[in-house]
Amino acid sequence: MEKYTEQDLLILAKRFHNTKRTYLLVDPLQGKHMPVHPSKALKMFKALGQMVKNDYPQTKLVIGFAETATAIGMAVAKEISDDCVYIHTTREGKLAEDNFIEFLEEHSHATEQKLAASNLKKWFENTDTIVFVDDEISTGKTIINFVQQLKEKYPEIENKKLIAASVINRVTDENNIKMQKNGIDSISLLKLEDTDFTEAVSKFDIEGALEVSEDSTAIEYEKYEADNKLLDPRLGVNTAKYQRNCELYAKEFMEKVTLPKNLKKVLVLGTEECMYPAITLGHMLENSIDGDVYTHSSTRSPIGICTEDGYPIVSGYQIASFYDNERSTYIYNLDSYDLVIIATDSKFNEFDIRKGLIGALIKEGNDRIVLYRG
Repeated sequence: MEKYTEQDLLILAKRFHNTKRTYLLVDPLQGKHMPVHPSKALKMFKALGQMVKNDYPQTKLVIGFAETATAIGMAVAKEISDDCVYIHTTREGKLAEDNFIEFLEEHSHATEQKLAASNLKKWFENTDTIVFVDDEISTGKTIINFVQQLKEKYPEIENKKLIAASVINRVTDENNIKMQKNGIDSISLLKLEDTDFTEAVSKFDIEGALEVSEDSTAIEYEKYEADNKLLDPRLGVNTAKYQRNCELYAKEFMEKVTLPKNLKKVLVLGTEECMYPAITLGHMLENSIDGDVYTHSSTRSPIGICTEDGYPIVSGYQIASFYDNERSTYIYNLDSYDLVIIATDSKFNEFDIRKGLIGALIKEGNDRIVLYRG
């Protein structure tokens, strides 16, 4: 099993205008804030999944936390078994579901999260272990909040094994006892001390992301709709079925879009909670072309921009969300590529008049941009 160190998984960044916690732990292998080869992201996800499978092979339900752990959670569920159910929390308001469990996420820029609940009772009955997946667990408060909300409505999970799986775990012994009192055990790729990095990031002089004008009517890009629509893990999916679904989505792109033979550098961008389909498409491209393929995604998280040595976020744009006309999101560390593919599950039809991401990509010297909606 692959071993990871602090140097592999953690680079400090500074949150922009966040008084709750001034620092952010950026994982360069996660495929969220920084571009990474899809194969490297999946390798790291798989390592966590193997740990969970080895210790809890009987798991039939995995719950990922939005937005940064949506892809990690799916990869962990896939590694456990084909008949696992995977669902992730969401911050989106418009879904084909009106029955939710709501809870708060500590330290976040957007604290409210919710979990679609229509099928939870059935899924709880089908498993003796529930695995919650996040990229980082720092205090354990988020998972405790969530579990307490679940127990109020589903007291039967008192008898289940509850596992908090994460890439990084910084929970103190004291807070770990609190988690265990709530019936939650933890497993992680990397266990670190609960260090307060506030002073460490105070030296960085940061700026906010650049706003991109939305009235760029002359911008041109290619648009494709997948015939095999993406399933929605916000509502819960069978692991094997969703994996095949994402692979079909990727394969269909390869059939629909003509790719030059001399591609040297390609980017596949996910949108907010839609990370796993983008990584899957990126991985298929890695295996199909000779050039370098990268992936990362837009995010709700406002991070400070700084070009000093050792700082991970060197550029950024504030753009309109693909999912909400009134919401700003961010994209970081864009570069110039031979081809950029925006992989999204958004059904937001007004995107044609809100081209912030397209404008940001063009500013970075990208000439061929493809929007691929699933």
